[in-house]
Amino acid sequence: MIELSLYFGTLIAIYAIMALSLNLQYGFGGLLNFGLVAFFAIGAYASANFSLTGVPILFSMALATVIAGIAGALVAIPTMKLSVHYWAIVTISISELIRVISTNEEWLTGGTFGMSDIPQPFATVIPVRAYSTFFALFAFGFLVLCFWISNNIARSPFGRILKIIREDEDFGRSLGKDVSGFKLKTMTVGAAMVGLAGALYAHLTTFISPQAFEPIVTFIIWAAVILGGKGNLKGSILGAFIMVVLFNSTRFIGDFLDIEAVIIANIRLALIGLLIILTVLLRPDGLMPEQKSEF
Repeated sequence: MIELSLYFGTLIAIYAIMALSLNLQYGFGGLLNFGLVAFFAIGAYASANFSLTGVPILFSMALATVIAGIAGALVAIPTMKLSVHYWAIVTISISELIRVISTNEEWLTGGTFGMSDIPQPFATVIPVRAYSTFFALFAFGFLVLCFWISNNIARSPFGRILKIIREDEDFGRSLGKDVSGFKLKTMTVGAAMVGLAGALYAHLTTFISPQAFEPIVTFIIWAAVILGGKGNLKGSILGAFIMVVLFNSTRFIGDFLDIEAVIIANIRLALIGLLIILTVLLRPDGLMPEQKSEF
């Protein structure tokens, strides 16, 4: 039971990092990134490949973070002049492109068989009985770092300009601000954070395959931000906590009810959808609304 709790806690930290990233992009910058899982996969596969070839794990994770950030920039550069709605379509397309690549390019990703035996950080020096606790603290350490970075960005002049762009891009341009440049920087930082989350996930599970990077991941992160409250970083963490607990605990419905696995999967998605609907109707600003006075 303790091991399971620690595993869930580590997942919460990983998903909270992605929720912080999305809130930075959408909650502060108004960018509709529906391809979050693409950068999650890039970070996971990059760190797994580097570490399996003998690169030190922490350095592999750092490289994966940088590569995911570069990928975010490469997506943003040709599309940053598009409206947010076209931007959303592009990000969805990118996520599907990465999914197809991860499924078919066996030399890089292992294809449908996936990549196994991914090494874990400090596994040779941390006792086996204490390793789950260590990895949970390891992941939460990165969550604290990402929160600190996001909070500093949000409270800086850069963050205030992001909010202006979110509300009215034309007004931002009228102030002489480089709207496209702000979008590019936000997308790069956000993608890098998601890549870090992907690297953590790869080293947590020690096995990754295309099935781990389905669109449902993006859906869960969006639900977390909507539930927690856009524009509130603490709300992102709260939303990630609720979504991870809800999504992972409901998989045990079959232990209590004689229901087919396919139906259970549909019930789990329906519960998340219902939660989003109730949140939008009853708490449209989320459980922890944006505190405008902070900025």
